Amino acid sequence: MERLEKVVYLVRHCRASGQQPEAELTEEGKKQAQGLADFFKGKGVIHIVSSPYTRAVQSIAPAAEHLGLPVETDARLVERVLSTEDLPDWMEHLERSFSDSDKKLPGGESGREAAERGLEVLRSAPAQSILVTHGNLMALLLNHFEPDFGFEGWKALANPDIFEVRWTESERTIKRVMD
Repeated sequence: MERLEKVVYLVRHCRASGQQPEAELTEEGKKQAQGLADFFKGKGVIHIVSSPYTRAVQSIAPAAEHLGLPVETDARLVERVLSTEDLPDWMEHLERSFSDSDKKLPGGESGREAAERGLEVLRSAPAQSILVTHGNLMALLLNHFEPDFGFEGWKALANPDIFEVRWTESERTIKRVMD
């Protein structure tokens, strides 16, 4: 009996000029996006889904062009909203949210809520897909597969970063394949 396996690449966007949805890639980020195009050559990618934020779409556009694939956008891949209020100590709140996935600040979403919306995309993506997202959501998704991947893992993420998520009926693994 053949073992069915699904591989999805989780990509954190390249360096950007800011955090706003319309923030574009920096010059360095544009060069990094070309590097992503080179990385994905020969990987057998058949599907690309990105956060609709400009920096995410721009990060994968060169790869999509090279692969001859469209970039589908999905709002479920946008960055997690920690809070809509100004939080001078936001880093402390973020750290606590990794140990309490139900922690929810005013106007924000809990880690569990954010992870669930991202997991919906991940579960429905065909094998050999690329999903382009943002650091906090990426860390929450990785934490789902590897519970030890938490706040320190989030802090160690690079722009860009790529993790391969591989799973079968009985096994799930994540592996950093580029940073």
